[in-house]
Amino acid sequence: MQVPIYNLAGEAVREIDISDAVFAVPLNEALVHQAMVRQLANARQGTASTKTRGEVAGSTKKLYRQKHTGMARAGSRNSPLRRGGGITFGPKPRSYRQAMPKRMRQQALRCVLSAKAGDNELKILEDLKFEEPKTREMARILMALGANSSALVVTGGADSNVVKSARNLPRIKTLPANLLNVVDLLSCHLLLMTEEAVRKTEQLWGEKKPQEVEHASV
Repeated sequence: MQVPIYNLAGEAVREIDISDAVFAVPLNEALVHQAMVRQLANARQGTASTKTRGEVAGSTKKLYRQKHTGMARAGSRNSPLRRGGGITFGPKPRSYRQAMPKRMRQQALRCVLSAKAGDNELKILEDLKFEEPKTREMARILMALGANSSALVVTGGADSNVVKSARNLPRIKTLPANLLNVVDLLSCHLLLMTEEAVRKTEQLWGEKKPQEVEHASV
């Protein structure tokens, strides 16, 4: 697949070939949804906790006698029906973690990248370097590239100047290529990747050749 590559002024300067194995995969909505739910579930801490009537501090003495009071019978003050009592069926610490095979996670990521490329929501930059953090310059570049709403900026590796230049811009997020994930891709409207990031992505999530697999297994 051939796509245009842009300079920092938002002008298409040339075209490059990108891997169909990563950027031209048929969309599998069920797989993408499963990967998204798994990622969100694994991000949950699961530390919410409430006390049952047996764990609340307080006397277990019967509040008043059973009969001849004109009121409904009542047990201890720890009853869930009373203020300060225990919680009925409240949350307890638990793990929300979900497992998903590595190949399925990788395929889901390829599906989302392909959807971005197919919907013209992927733009590739020649390079993105800052000598020092410049939020104004980053905003100018994003405006020139048509990033009017949310955007995800992906670089080949961690670049602190790029991160600092974009962190104060609303709905703009930066990531190195090796940390690409389904949730961040689905949360943004425009995906901006440097050419280096594209090649790193193809290297990480492209289909390996048979000889590469054999070499890796040795």
